Amino acid sequence: MTNAEPRAPRTVVPIETSPLIAEAFDQAQVTELRHSVTSCAYAAGLSGQRLDDFVLAVNELITNAVRHGGGRGWLRMWRQSGQLVCEVSDHGQGISAQRLGDRSRPAADTAGGWGLWLARELSDSMDVGTSAAGTTVRISAAVTADERIGRHRH
Repeated sequence: MTNAEPRAPRTVVPIETSPLIAEAFDQAQVTELRHSVTSCAYAAGLSGQRLDDFVLAVNELITNAVRHGGGRGWLRMWRQSGQLVCEVSDHGQGISAQRLGDRSRPAADTAGGWGLWLARELSDSMDVGTSAAGTTVRISAAVTADERIGRHRH
């Protein structure tokens, strides 16, 4: 990394939480990163439709970072208090307040605008921080004892 390249945004995560994934990415790493997210989310306790939904939500955020956030981003994923948390950051131009405030489903024939909507729909919570310096989106999914136990019953 040269001094001309943007630095990864700082994120405050409790010190007792160690990241499952902490990785910079660009378009060339999207598929590999999606596989890593799937493996880590499964190991953390998500399975079945909950796993598929969470991975799709993360994939939408990664894709948005590449398309709209300067071609690269940073992904961090960790477990915290019964939750699996994933954060994707970029150094794009930010998201307008109008776009962030629009929580309606995009029209079926709309080519864009689905990423944040899908991430919100497919996760238990979503928080977005955005400015002219970039955007950070954090999503989470609860990992219940039933999911952790059920995963091992096969």
